[in-house]
Amino acid sequence: MKIEINSDKISSRERFLEAIVQSAIDYAIISMDLDGLVTSWNEGATRILGWTAEEMVGRPATAFFIQEDREVGIPQREMTAALTKGRGSDERWHLKEDGTTFWASGEMMALRAADETVIGFIKILRDRTQERDQADRQRLLMHELGHRMKNTLSVVQSIATQSLRNAASLDDAAEKLQSRISAYAKAHDILLQQNWMSATLRNIVEAAKVNIGLEGSDRIKVEGPDVELGPQAALSFSLVLHELLTNASKYGALANSDGYIEMSWQIEQRADEKYLLSSWREIGGPSVGDPARKGFGSRLIVSSLQAYGEAIIRYDPGGLVVTVEMPFSKIQFRNDLAQIDN
Repeated sequence: MKIEINSDKISSRERFLEAIVQSAIDYAIISMDLDGLVTSWNEGATRILGWTAEEMVGRPATAFFIQEDREVGIPQREMTAALTKGRGSDERWHLKEDGTTFWASGEMMALRAADETVIGFIKILRDRTQERDQADRQRLLMHELGHRMKNTLSVVQSIATQSLRNAASLDDAAEKLQSRISAYAKAHDILLQQNWMSATLRNIVEAAKVNIGLEGSDRIKVEGPDVELGPQAALSFSLVLHELLTNASKYGALANSDGYIEMSWQIEQRADEKYLLSSWREIGGPSVGDPARKGFGSRLIVSSLQAYGEAIIRYDPGGLVVTVEMPFSKIQFRNDLAQIDN
């Protein structure tokens, strides 16, 4: 009996499968012979890798593996895994026609004839660079979050310890602790509104005024251009301004009805570096002199400011004067997401 094969049916089926492969433009679908030479290359492979089918058919599939992987035989390992285990998984960097790299996820499988004879391989991969970048950023953000939490807890612990140590009574300690932590929290709120990238010096000043109940006061005169502060500098400035305003309210220019505060800053270019020059000047308050004993607030002001540049505190008879000179490289954000990290 003679069996006739309907070539039209086979041809139609092949065209149908070819159409499916070519329409899968989000996937590179590549077939190879037993020597690893490309035998077919779909439209998705062209979109992802850059080479056209005409350029790649007949060439080694190792062309889109990076040099380091070719040197250690990664393509051959994938073929071996496809033969012995059924498939070879692929999670690595690959090379595009223009020389750039991308992160690919895919698999290689043995291509078999109807009699189960291995006639080649088929490799399917997808560009996962965006997903990998997102995962990397997520890990980096979690690392930064942990770092910030440790810093915050360290600062709060120091504030609590020193507030209790230097307080005249438990009520005094509670008041100081609450107000200092509140000032620190408000600076955090400002930074969070800007994705923890920066806060303006003016916003930090205004938040400090609000925290101590002096918002809208015409006895605090503020003047200066817009200056962006990095996260750590913004937090430090918030604590410094809180201490200065608290001291001014209790003992300085705001302790009577006539005194006032002038806070100003400017930007100065020095050689290849910009500097922030700022001054805090109390005028018209009670006469002041060098304190016999410097408390936590005074030490906090000095140590916080000197971490970013030069700070000078003078107890002039007419009122407290604080001047600072800080290079922008120390007070502004230095990408720790490349910096996000610290």
